Amino acid sequence: MLPDEWKKKSFGDVVNIANGLIDPREISFKDIKHIGPENVISNTGRIVNEKTCGDLKLISGKYEFDANSIVYSKIRPNLNKVCTPSYSGVCSADMYVLHPRKGIDKNFLFFSILGNSFKNRAISMSMRTGMPKINREDLSSIPILLPPLPEQKKIAAILSTWDRAIEGTEKLLANSQQQKKALMQQLLTGKKRLPGFTGEWQVHRLGEIADFLKGKGLSKADINPKGKTPCIHYGSLFTEQPSTITETKTLTNTFEGAVFSKKNDVLMPTSDVTPAGLAVASAIQKDNVLLGNDILIIRPNYEQLYGPFLSRIIRNSKKKILSFATGTTVFHLYASDMKGFQLLVPPLPEQKAIATVLTTADEEITAIESALSRLRQEKKALMQQLLTGKRRVKVD
Repeated sequence: MLPDEWKKKSFGDVVNIANGLIDPREISFKDIKHIGPENVISNTGRIVNEKTCGDLKLISGKYEFDANSIVYSKIRPNLNKVCTPSYSGVCSADMYVLHPRKGIDKNFLFFSILGNSFKNRAISMSMRTGMPKINREDLSSIPILLPPLPEQKKIAAILSTWDRAIEGTEKLLANSQQQKKALMQQLLTGKKRLPGFTGEWQVHRLGEIADFLKGKGLSKADINPKGKTPCIHYGSLFTEQPSTITETKTLTNTFEGAVFSKKNDVLMPTSDVTPAGLAVASAIQKDNVLLGNDILIIRPNYEQLYGPFLSRIIRNSKKKILSFATGTTVFHLYASDMKGFQLLVPPLPEQKAIATVLTTADEEITAIESALSRLRQEKKALMQQLLTGKRRVKVD
């Protein structure tokens, strides 16, 4: 049942879909901006890295749009690429230029297209061909719910406020990540010293100040939520484990010959299908965690090297670590190579202080990521309520 004063219409009744391609080689289009699907960030409407027709040396037909248009990618509707440019330009023939009809608010329509109902209908219609693509007829047939124009405008304004909050949080996250990267580069190389530390840094090969072991056993089938022993499978080092591990998520049952962690150990994967996957390291801060096969265990001399500092050094030395990787289809990292890894080591108290500063930076980033995730989920839920009329807004 429709909310009071709302109407259900076909998409083709609320927009005109532009026809007629232009030739981007014409001199009048040389300095005109071009938008393709690759320039639109999924689910956001944000436009990035667009260039002019002249810069791109375009030759195939394009559609024109203006500041009153909505541009919607017809290919792979699951990517949900739709935008409302603030200028006039041209777009790829793989996109539709939509002109809202009288009585339809452009921004409300934009959010309706981004909504799950519209997206899911477009996806189901696009699967009829090898390349997922929605044609004009199918697009025009998608049902859309329309409140009165003032309510459309109010809904669009509310959702735009959420978008601004999300974009601001994304910028804050990017700035924090960049600041942490710069801080790591300064602190881990001694270019910047923390207050109160003046001791000399020394150059060591890792094999001089650490022992090397290897994990054993533990296939994915051995992981058992009812097991009694905390464990780490090597695969989790790529995706789940931070630079410092304080808690473990998986359990298993112990077996004869199992290898266990000691607090301050640094763990690295020894094989991956891409060499980049090997340049990760995690310092475990727990004893007696069972460590699986394909995990290289670096056990620092506790009086000389702090594990959380070492894991940061390794993660910050990606290029050097990648030079150790060998293989073709599967790449390997060997203890013999890491023993020769050369690093600059400050006194132990300074190592711990550096690790603490970087952990604090990590925690700040994690907090921002959580806030961003929460904002996105709240906006998603709000869209579902506002675009269906389940939640009505007051119109002045």
